[in-house]
Amino acid sequence: MIDQSMVTTSIELDGYRVVKNLGVVRGIIVRSRNLFGNIAGGFQTLFGGRISIFTELCEKTREEAFQQMMQHAEQRGANAVINMRYDANQVIGSVTEVLAYGTAVVVEKKS
Repeated sequence: MIDQSMVTTSIELDGYRVVKNLGVVRGIIVRSRNLFGNIAGGFQTLFGGRISIFTELCEKTREEAFQQMMQHAEQRGANAVINMRYDANQVIGSVTEVLAYGTAVVVEKKS
């Protein structure tokens, strides 16, 4: 598995040089909120502030998309991912797509 320290939102990885570009990799998760989550989230919105049930759902979904992206990069033979990003879109109603993507690369430590 690629070490998470080898993933960056930058176009380069400090201390390393890109020796091979393996192309775009991604992880996609499509998730809907369940009835309980909608009700609990609705109650939390009545009081304002942080809506923990939705925060936890979003964080879990992003982590799953990130892990899928990492697996895709590893399958391509990468040891790093540069220019990593997240994107999210509402598909319908309470169904959301979260996409983690970046450029899979092979890097070597600079001499």
